[in-house]
Amino acid sequence: MNMIYHQAVSTPEEIKARYPVTPEIAETVQARIEAQQAIFRGEDPRLLLIVGPCSADNEEAVLDYIARLRRVQEAVAERIFIVPRIYTGKPRTTGEGYMGPLHQPDPEARTDMMKGLLAVRKMHMRAVAETGFTCADEMLYPENHAYLDDLLAYVAVGARSVENQQHRLTASGLEVPVGMKNPTGGDISVMMNAILAAQRPHTFLYRGMEAETPGNPYAHAILRGYTDKHGTPMSNYHYEDLARLSALYAKMGLANPSVIVDCNHANSGKNPLEQPRILREVLSCRRWNGDVARLVKGFMVESYIEDGAQKIGEGVYGKSITDACLGWEKTERMIYDMAEAL
Repeated sequence: MNMIYHQAVSTPEEIKARYPVTPEIAETVQARIEAQQAIFRGEDPRLLLIVGPCSADNEEAVLDYIARLRRVQEAVAERIFIVPRIYTGKPRTTGEGYMGPLHQPDPEARTDMMKGLLAVRKMHMRAVAETGFTCADEMLYPENHAYLDDLLAYVAVGARSVENQQHRLTASGLEVPVGMKNPTGGDISVMMNAILAAQRPHTFLYRGMEAETPGNPYAHAILRGYTDKHGTPMSNYHYEDLARLSALYAKMGLANPSVIVDCNHANSGKNPLEQPRILREVLSCRRWNGDVARLVKGFMVESYIEDGAQKIGEGVYGKSITDACLGWEKTERMIYDMAEAL
């Protein structure tokens, strides 16, 4: 194989031994997983809000942001269940650009994935210990999930990964809710087949072992918009899209019909300032149709301390170095408006 091997990396067991969860953290993680499961079963009427930076590029800024969310969560706890985003691996369409702290814990330094594995576990642990939040991450590499499986509350499978068999089979063995995004081309059947596969039991190879999974009844849809054949962003969060998805869920007989609406990406045309408007529109759709109201379990929002995005090295604290995000003041207002509308 035409590869250069730089270093061996520690196993999940070795890194977990280095950064073990405390009994208090384990209790928090399990309680929050169970709370989310109740939301997806429809037994808890609260909506999920999965919110945070596009990429967790700076540990201190990310923890600062999550601490701010903690104060807001206390004010809206009866209506909204907040899950902060700590996205540690970023898919790159062309293979170029910053790939997240898993690859580069220091965005201005060379790739060092051993340091990255330690850094991302430490960041997720700090979030739970310091704020009481368990967080969401994207399952970019299925075999890496074992490094964080005792800390995560929510997992997303991205638009470029949703058709991959290993992602689907790994999702079938997770306890936490797993959101399957529609692919960038917009074919909803790809997303629905991923959900179906994740909800079924499987036997497959995982980390050098023959693994058997029970199926994950909390696998669900994420609508994030798509691009047409001309590369133009197209949205799929409107009333007709949601009603069609509800009917498709019923036809397929899947467990716990649910959708999270991603308010950014192609749905916003990558204009993060549109996210509060999109959220309000979907809340309005829920009032028109009981099936849609039961289907929509929450939202995903890309948000950070500062509006917009910057280039690596510009040094603006709390400003995204990947996709542009909604700033804190606008995010805070959006959350309070969401709570008032529920």
